[in-house]
Amino acid sequence: MTKTGDSTRIRYDEGCLAAHALNVIGDRWALLVVRELMLTPRRFQAIRAGLPGITAAVLTQRLTQLRAADVVDHDPDLGVYSLTASGQALLPVLQAMCRWGALHPGHDPRRFISPTALMLSMTAMIDATAAQGRVATGGFQLGSDRFIMRLQGDGVARPEAVRRIDADFVLEGSGNALARAVYGATPLAELVASGVVALAGDRAAAQGFVDLFRLR
Repeated sequence: MTKTGDSTRIRYDEGCLAAHALNVIGDRWALLVVRELMLTPRRFQAIRAGLPGITAAVLTQRLTQLRAADVVDHDPDLGVYSLTASGQALLPVLQAMCRWGALHPGHDPRRFISPTALMLSMTAMIDATAAQGRVATGGFQLGSDRFIMRLQGDGVARPEAVRRIDADFVLEGSGNALARAVYGATPLAELVASGVVALAGDRAAAQGFVDLFRLR
C-alpha cells in the first residue's frame, strides 16, 4: 500500500492474502529494493547503484513505504538501510521468482545484473542433488562488493557479504561477467584467458563449484 500524507491508498481492494502482500511490496521497484538489501545493509547510493533506471525520488518513496510497512529499517547515525525480519522473510519469494523467470522465455543476460542479484540467483539455481555432500567455499568479488558462497553438504548455497574473502578460490568481475562464468557453457580457463573474469586460487575447485549452477 502507498501513503500520501495521513491517508493510505489500497492498491488491491481484496481480501486475498496474495493481494494483501502486493499491497505491501507490489509497487514498481519495491521488491528489487528488498533484493539489494538481502545480503547486507546499504547506503542510499549503493542501493541505487544496484537498480539502474530508478530515480532518487522513486527510491526515496519506496524506502519510505517499505519502512512504514516494517520491511526496511534505517539507521540515521550510520546512514544505512537494512531489512527487518519481515524483509528477510522475502528471500524464498525472490528465489521462487528466479526459478520461474529462468523458465519463462525472453530473459536477456546481457542486461545489467547487480552483484546481489547474481548471488541470490545462485541460491535459487543450484543443482541441489549434485551439491549433496559437497563442502566448499567460493569467493566472488564484484567491484567493491565481496561475497563468499558456502556449500555445507546439504545442497544449499549460502551467500554472505564479507570484508575479506577467505575461500578455496576467488572469481572477480562484473555481475554480468560472473554470470557468464557461473551459468555459461564456456570453461573458466577460457574466460580467464580472454580477460572476462579473473581467478585466484584453485582453478579446478572453481570450475567444479560453478558447474553446480545451471539456468533451467
